[in-house]
Amino acid sequence: MSRLITVHNTADEPIYDIVIEKDFSRLAEAVEKLGIKNRRICIITESHVGPLYADAVKAELEKTGNSIYVYTFEAGEANKNLNTVQDVYEFLIRNKFDRKDMLAALGGGVTGDLVGFAAATYLRGISFIQIPTSLLAQVDSSIGGKTGVDFRGYKNMVGAFYQPKLVYMNMSVHKSLDKRQFNSGFGEIIKHGLIKDSAYYRWLRDNVDAIKALDYDALEYMIAGSCNIKREVVEKDPTEKGDRALLNFGHTLGHAIEKLMNFSLYHGECVALGMLAALKISNARGLISDEDIDDAVDMLKLYDFPMSVTGIEASDVVAVSKSDKKMDAGKIKFVLIDSIGHAFLDTTVTDAEMLEALNGIIE
Repeated sequence: MSRLITVHNTADEPIYDIVIEKDFSRLAEAVEKLGIKNRRICIITESHVGPLYADAVKAELEKTGNSIYVYTFEAGEANKNLNTVQDVYEFLIRNKFDRKDMLAALGGGVTGDLVGFAAATYLRGISFIQIPTSLLAQVDSSIGGKTGVDFRGYKNMVGAFYQPKLVYMNMSVHKSLDKRQFNSGFGEIIKHGLIKDSAYYRWLRDNVDAIKALDYDALEYMIAGSCNIKREVVEKDPTEKGDRALLNFGHTLGHAIEKLMNFSLYHGECVALGMLAALKISNARGLISDEDIDDAVDMLKLYDFPMSVTGIEASDVVAVSKSDKKMDAGKIKFVLIDSIGHAFLDTTVTDAEMLEALNGIIE
């Protein structure tokens, strides 16, 4: 079984497909539809993912008749920076890549963000495709055209909006993820339900056993559902001038925790902690009931998220959140919810509210 989801622009014109498959066997077919002929394609991957999948992806892409190159950088968030991008530029220059050639991002969110930014800026723009290999990348970072790198410890501070030509998802890659890394993806998945779709949120709660057992049908339904929620948001607001900012639910404080923990926690784990804080603020303001927040906490526990973190100070989390790229005229654009499945932007959240919400989360 396979699924195809088409992402459109604001004029309702199709711009790329999200292809969900059981393996890589239809990758060549999907790429051939892009009309890339007698060109160069560079698979850019990282040192953990490359040994697992680069050869298989290269073999499939060679079926398109294009010349296939592979470039591998050292894995880890610490390498998601301009130095690595410069190394990519040099590889492309030395191998004479031009504007009509293409890049293929093979890996998780770090790879997708970095390769997308390299594609957006190399020769002022070269096409690229996303081949996400982590659950988190499949449901979040590979969709919507946000690209970027960290700058001197500030997450995703340098970047561009640049859409891929294709997103190809292979469901079988989840078998190679360790449990904690796999679970990290649920941070964004649960977020999508909380901000946009209460029925999907309830489905996640009711089907947790099948999902964690890697049941193919459950995984496909879950990932397609999450992709569709994000698709609907980014189609209406591709460059985050309005509703797309709702996707940042849990991210303001989550990113600050991630930075202060020196990226020792996965992104999804930090988003879960940030969502918990945002839920507590929403509850303290009387926007959601005690039952709603208890249900959300139970959901996060079902998906094995940590409910607290040690070794950092709540005051530092609040301070670091002020340097987040989502600031607007000196005010934090905080995302709150007033019911399960409906979120809104608020610029009135105070330091005191954030500190109170972090009580118990930061121990």
